[in-house]
Amino acid sequence: MRTDVQQVADGTYLVHGSNTNWVILTEGDAVTLVDTGYPGDREQVLASLAEVGSSPEAVAAVLITHAHNDHLGSAEYLRATYGTPVYLHEAEVPHARREFLHQVAVGTVLKNAWRPGVLPWVVHALRSGGTTHNPVTAPEPFPTAGALDLPGRPVPVHTPGHTDGHCAYHVPGTGVLISGDALVSGHPTSRIEGPQLLPDMFHHERPRAVASLDLLAELEGELLLPGHGPVHRGPVRDAALRAREHAL
Repeated sequence: MRTDVQQVADGTYLVHGSNTNWVILTEGDAVTLVDTGYPGDREQVLASLAEVGSSPEAVAAVLITHAHNDHLGSAEYLRATYGTPVYLHEAEVPHARREFLHQVAVGTVLKNAWRPGVLPWVVHALRSGGTTHNPVTAPEPFPTAGALDLPGRPVPVHTPGHTDGHCAYHVPGTGVLISGDALVSGHPTSRIEGPQLLPDMFHHERPRAVASLDLLAELEGELLLPGHGPVHRGPVRDAALRAREHAL
């Protein structure tokens, strides 16, 4: 499968996996990898690193927006194979260890199977390892508050709702917001185009997910790199407010 790597700013790449995005931030030979797609996307993850002139050995850290399998996919592989630290919000660390699972239930998916796009999405998720037991053995909370001492100097922004410990990552130097599933620009199960919340069934606590859009609206930036959908160009504030309007 071809790896779709798009340079969106200096040292910043959005990679479209099979149904989920990840982001590569580069600084010299080192990189920060934000999210890692599905378990079945591993070859694409490694290929995307090579395409930007890097390698798994050069990954300074993996940052995870939230511990769903379509974002956590190769995190444990990189940690176990290369010693790469895997960082998340402290509330998401036990989720990554699979002490609990905040994920849409099979019964809920089946109740929504009549909706356009849901059945093809389910088939893809199953084939890509979306329901496999895929914990990170030793995930770590962020080592410091504020900007992280990693390529890109990303700043974690706690945006709960989709999961308790969901984090977006703000990169003020390039005006980028890596929004994970707190704010997306498309999804196979959505008929909305442009900035939006994921469909209701995917959120652990939808009211908190809606409230987190207000946090994102306070951030300066002109490039939205979502967990699902294409890059969105334009003020992050406008994108967050547009998603909020759709959600109400």
